[in-house]
Amino acid sequence: MKKVFWILVCWVNHDIAAQDTLSMSMLFVGDIMQHESQMKAAYDPVSGKYDYVPTFEHVRSIISSADIAVANLECTLAGKPYTGYPAFSAPDELLPAIKDAGFDVLVTANNHSVDKGSRGLERTLRLLDSMGIEHTGTFRDTLEYLNQHPLILRRNGISISLLNYTYGTNGLRVRHPTMVNLIDTVQIRKDLQKATGQNTDAVIVLFHWGEEYVLAPSEEQQRLAAWCLRYGAKVVIGSHPHVVQRMEWDQDADQVVVYSLGNFVSGQRARYRNGGAMVHLGFRKIRLDDNSSVTSVSDASYSLVWVYRESDARKTYKVIPVVEDADTVLVKGSTSRATMREFVHDARALLDLENKRVYERGRQVQGKKPMGKP
Repeated sequence: MKKVFWILVCWVNHDIAAQDTLSMSMLFVGDIMQHESQMKAAYDPVSGKYDYVPTFEHVRSIISSADIAVANLECTLAGKPYTGYPAFSAPDELLPAIKDAGFDVLVTANNHSVDKGSRGLERTLRLLDSMGIEHTGTFRDTLEYLNQHPLILRRNGISISLLNYTYGTNGLRVRHPTMVNLIDTVQIRKDLQKATGQNTDAVIVLFHWGEEYVLAPSEEQQRLAAWCLRYGAKVVIGSHPHVVQRMEWDQDADQVVVYSLGNFVSGQRARYRNGGAMVHLGFRKIRLDDNSSVTSVSDASYSLVWVYRESDARKTYKVIPVVEDADTVLVKGSTSRATMREFVHDARALLDLENKRVYERGRQVQGKKPMGKP
């Protein structure tokens, strides 16, 4: 009898060991914008070119460490003349700096998608393709839409279906044949069905939604997020309010909602708007056999970033990660340090209170277990 018992134990252990366990990490950040002040700061009058590499130098290691890093490109790359708000056309040099920082995917459906018309939309996508940056949300024509939507991302044996939508385009017409994914539940329902049919391991929906500068998600945001989760999405992430809003991880349902990541980099300097959050998601896939597997969210955490405008002659913009001593080591001047600390205090006061099971990485909060380091 004892021999039979040990044979059974060995068989179970062998079966567990035979299961493949795969993992993949994703990083999501908020709005990448280009206000006129940012362009002036990046311009080098000697070379006549723009340099955005310093903007991302302090967060490059964090971004590059993720298997897939995603940002919202809230400006067009429509060429000269370069313009800021309200109709954005950013310098071309912004894109290689974004690529060098470690971003793999840019979502492009937002209220500034057609600031420069069809030509601007098409040129933006052409430059993204030339840099090897994957993208979704806007499309040059119906054929591209049908072939590349939902966007499938694959890393480490795990696949993701990614969808991206915006509430509108500032009243500007989207002209044929170009397309911008608008929030339309009838169409999104079809898209979620298509995503499910792609047989990927998870579906992620990114929305450009909500009310600008409001710290709490609207009822519409909450309804739409719940609706997407009901019809197959595992993760819903939002942008547009330009401030951070709460995050939720329902571990029982294996679903995550992030209502707004705020600004990743912009020229907005007002309180609450001069920074944002980076959300870190981990996925674990267990292969049960050749034909079946289970994929779940293994980590949902965040880290904060603040946008610093240096006091040098060019007043360079830099994204500063909120890590230990960042305010004293990376930021100069008592006023700037106080402003950074104000942002961090405001963001933590909101997220510590409102978040559900999504904690700041590397920080102990009221006896809760700290997450891993950024």
